[in-house]
Amino acid sequence: MAQQSRRAFLKSAAAFGGALALPSHSRASNSLPLLRAMPSLAQIAPPGYQETPVWSYATDGAAAVPGPELRLKAGQRVTRRLVNDLPQATAVHWHGIRIENAMDGAAPLTQAPVPPGQTFDYDFVAPDPGTYWYHAHNHSMEQVARGLAGPLIVEDRRPWLGEQGAATRELTLVLDDWLLTRDATIVEDRWHDLHAASHAGRLGNTVSVNGKAYPEYAIRPGERLRLRLINTATARIMRIGLPGLSPRLVALDGHPVVPRSAETVTLGPAQRADVVIDAALDPERPAALLLDPGRGDWVDIASFSYRGDPVTPTASDVMPLPSWGTLPAPDLSNPQQERLLMEGGAMRGMDGAMYQGEQMDFRELASRGMVWAFNGVAHGMDEPMFRAPLGRTVRMQLSNRTAWPHAIHLHGHHFTVLSRNGSKDPHRDVRDTILMGPDEEAEIAFVADNPGRWMVHCHMLAHQKAGMMAWFEVS
Repeated sequence: MAQQSRRAFLKSAAAFGGALALPSHSRASNSLPLLRAMPSLAQIAPPGYQETPVWSYATDGAAAVPGPELRLKAGQRVTRRLVNDLPQATAVHWHGIRIENAMDGAAPLTQAPVPPGQTFDYDFVAPDPGTYWYHAHNHSMEQVARGLAGPLIVEDRRPWLGEQGAATRELTLVLDDWLLTRDATIVEDRWHDLHAASHAGRLGNTVSVNGKAYPEYAIRPGERLRLRLINTATARIMRIGLPGLSPRLVALDGHPVVPRSAETVTLGPAQRADVVIDAALDPERPAALLLDPGRGDWVDIASFSYRGDPVTPTASDVMPLPSWGTLPAPDLSNPQQERLLMEGGAMRGMDGAMYQGEQMDFRELASRGMVWAFNGVAHGMDEPMFRAPLGRTVRMQLSNRTAWPHAIHLHGHHFTVLSRNGSKDPHRDVRDTILMGPDEEAEIAFVADNPGRWMVHCHMLAHQKAGMMAWFEVS
């Protein structure tokens, strides 16, 4: 069995393209539950390989990859004391939560990075139900690639599971991408690889589901499940297939959508999707979670095995998730118009950009580790990209003038996708991260209803590090 796993691991590696604020300050009490960031080991590669040294989160027990699932109901508080047992300063970003600015964890904009041996107290309300995640947000390309990420599940205020047309149970599936050597250790000498940063980013050779290669999940014949899919990879776009399971999409980035068929679901880094599946009644029928690494050559990354007595299939249509009821609708009658222009990267480049207050040509920018820009500014942290008064609707034109895709994430807000490439978006999905293809145009709109300084960046984290980082202010 170990030999079969090793062969599958090497085959998979070939498919993925290569060889293997201030610390200690809070309004909260001294009795907060802990979230400890620490070095640990994880069995990411199949049995027969050694454990991989990782950085990971722990709560009550041992550290794990992904970090422990944090679960609460909408409207409840998240209270955690971050304890930094890493050799680097760190911070925790609560991705997708419309959060108080001081708790966003976006170091150094909203808090100082937490030094080794120090703590920081997070205490905030999670207002909206949905599928979210938490991850490191200092040296984030390295720290997330080492394993510092975990799921954050905010349950619906009103019951959904078990209702007519809903699922009977749910399963959280955290998808990640690891760049491993042949002895299953993380490749250590490419954290500053400008070649990777100017292309697709740090792409791995091993995909894990809930921290394991090729896990198996038991399902009962005929049952209806809700899958919470989270892409925590630093660069890999996950195109997911669920053949034979009648998948229907019910939420994107935590926000409900009108249920619709979803034979494939594409998740850029940081994006999430909630998908309802119906298991077949035939226990001999194979079922798997498939991934297209980019060439249409689908590979299994997890399997479903039929166990237990069959259940009577749900004949009704999928019941929609409860509405948030908390997100203001954009007023498009007279919005504030903004633009986000993406430039740079390999095979396209740019003439130059501002960096740290100086105009530089592309060669000089590259010598500083900068190869991307937003609106002619690389890593624009000196001044806000724009300012918006509280309650104002912002309509933003996004233009990708590069040869590479980008997953653009707005902190503290969800936005409505209005159009792509000049055509109205038929679904008007509400998201916190939008995947932009090469030379693609999109329009989004949101109400600037959350005061503070908020990051906007590419969640291909090597792109973020190499220039695709900015912020806006709501006041």
